[in-house]
Amino acid sequence: MSAATPTSRDRTPRDRTLLVPTPATTARRPALDWRIRFAVLALIWGFSFLLIKVGTHGYAPFQVTFGRLLFGTAVLAAAMAVKRERLPRGPRTWAHLAVAALLLNALPFSLFAYAELTIPSSLAGICNATSPLWGMALSLVALSEDRPTRRRVAGLGLGFLGVLTVLGAWQGFNGLDVTGTAMALIASLCYPVGWIYVRRTLAGSTHSNLSLTSAQLLLATLQLALVTPLFTTLPDSLPVVPLLALIALGALGTGFAMLLQYGLVAEVGPTTAAMVTYFIPVIATVAGVTLLDEQFGWNTPVGALVVLAGAALTQSRPRTRQP
Repeated sequence: MSAATPTSRDRTPRDRTLLVPTPATTARRPALDWRIRFAVLALIWGFSFLLIKVGTHGYAPFQVTFGRLLFGTAVLAAAMAVKRERLPRGPRTWAHLAVAALLLNALPFSLFAYAELTIPSSLAGICNATSPLWGMALSLVALSEDRPTRRRVAGLGLGFLGVLTVLGAWQGFNGLDVTGTAMALIASLCYPVGWIYVRRTLAGSTHSNLSLTSAQLLLATLQLALVTPLFTTLPDSLPVVPLLALIALGALGTGFAMLLQYGLVAEVGPTTAAMVTYFIPVIATVAGVTLLDEQFGWNTPVGALVVLAGAALTQSRPRTRQP
């Protein structure tokens, strides 16, 4: 599932070391190869949509999101304690992080939870893969520093053609829950909007990514703590399986997954680490079909492949000639 590291986008690992206010030290080599950690991250985020679906079987969508954020924040708080890091200081930084928390966590997580009340988890995972397409669309209206190229514009067109294929546009969207699908697509739009905001307000911060994101998740948790009681009531019981899904969604799918992502970005760079996005809908679809017995027509996998191909084109960079 899409997540943002507030100051890491389009930076090399060398650039990122400048963001940490401690002297450079010799980095310890991770015990596991980065490819194994990459695969684990793809599996965790791919199964997140199944966990959301299971969570909504016992709890209201806002409760699912609140539990997810609460357990995710707990994991990052533990990591902060182990590394003896502190939360950011300054009201301006916290104000920007509050907006980032809404755009990158509270709002999209809630929208996906509500969407999965009426759409399959596999479709939600495919909708999540449209985030790069939305980011490219925003760059066309000059909301981003990235300027479009012909290849990336072609990728945008191809990607949205894939979206129409997934939705079965030629059938008049017959049998499709429009509201749920729209929520999932809007959730995927929130991510690039949030990334652009973070890049313009928090890039160059002297705080570490762990410190910033821990504060961001904490603020998102507080936002849901305020909203959830207004729209839900306490459940009469605590269904075990949905509760375990919530714990796994938060602790693994949010907290631990972000720690994995940090390590990958630091070791192989943001471009390679971002490739995990293209495996998420495949895993989400396989999980939904095999474990939840979700059904779909031929257009869903075909359209998903077209979406991924278009998303890959939007993220491609022209090769630089070597002298």
